[in-house]
Amino acid sequence: MRLLTKSTGGTAFSALMAPVLAIAIALGASSTAKAQDFDLTMGILPAPNSLYLKMMQQVPERFERATGGKVKVTLNDSLVGGTQITASVRDGRVPMSGALHTYLAAEEPRMGVFNLPGLVNGMPEYAYLCKSFWCKDVEKLWAEKWNSVVLAEGAWCSQALFSKEPIRTLEDFKGKKLRVHNPQTASLMEAVGAKPTPLPLSEIPPALERGVIDGVFTSTCYGNGQEYWRLAPNVQNWKVGPITGWVVIVNKDIWEKIPADLRTAIRKEMQALEDEALYNFYAHVNEAVANMKKNGIELWTAPQSEVDRLTADQYSQAAYKSFYERAKAVGFDGEAYVQKAREALGK
Repeated sequence: MRLLTKSTGGTAFSALMAPVLAIAIALGASSTAKAQDFDLTMGILPAPNSLYLKMMQQVPERFERATGGKVKVTLNDSLVGGTQITASVRDGRVPMSGALHTYLAAEEPRMGVFNLPGLVNGMPEYAYLCKSFWCKDVEKLWAEKWNSVVLAEGAWCSQALFSKEPIRTLEDFKGKKLRVHNPQTASLMEAVGAKPTPLPLSEIPPALERGVIDGVFTSTCYGNGQEYWRLAPNVQNWKVGPITGWVVIVNKDIWEKIPADLRTAIRKEMQALEDEALYNFYAHVNEAVANMKKNGIELWTAPQSEVDRLTADQYSQAAYKSFYERAKAVGFDGEAYVQKAREALGK
């Protein structure tokens, strides 16, 4: 009887424990799966109503689709300041960011070669320069100097000059206080007698309102979205540093912890994002221009004769000289690099 009771008790015990064990196994499997998931914060610039933001907002969805939800990305536009957005990824404070090359141009001039006067005159040339050699070069720089892996390249909408008074000739630049965001354009503006003024995006509207600045070089889409034309109703295309690039980067150490198959899937999705950013570019620009037109604002394009005056050697050489000096300081031949770009572009 004891044996029977013991046996019966054992059977009953096993029957009772089976669901418990199943739950424990399920929880263990769930914990293992969760341990393999990645939640990545991505620092971005606070740039509402911009093409940059439209592209950045696609990143979380594309990561989730590529990895079946195993790698999630959360955007944050207040975690780090604009000038720190790259260093924060390098140092591992933020896993990812939507960074701007041009913010690093003073430190590493190759990051701002596209802003040199007269070198790159629009997205077709920017995309061609990128694919020919420049994007591969800067990909190495991101890895070596900022411990970052490049996932996608793109650009803000074409740059325009929003000004309170019309700036329609070379002479009109003289004495104007203009917000600029890169050292190449700053050098050019100084050479023609303007007063380049660096300002973060958040300070532009009050600066225009109070007369701290007379105008601003910024993205057509962003300027339209922020309605800068209400304060600076003259919108002009001078083809000055017309393209300003952005890049999606991820900290190299964090990236290498993600399984290889997921990295491959992510790269495929991010290549699709890059293609959209580069090849659907003018659809976004045209939409912004059309919206301004509905509000009575016409985009004025400088005639080539006036652009040629602005970018003549006597003015543009200041930007090139500065580029060459900074190139020498960081250890590469700036003149040879610019010549390589000109040859790639057939100039």
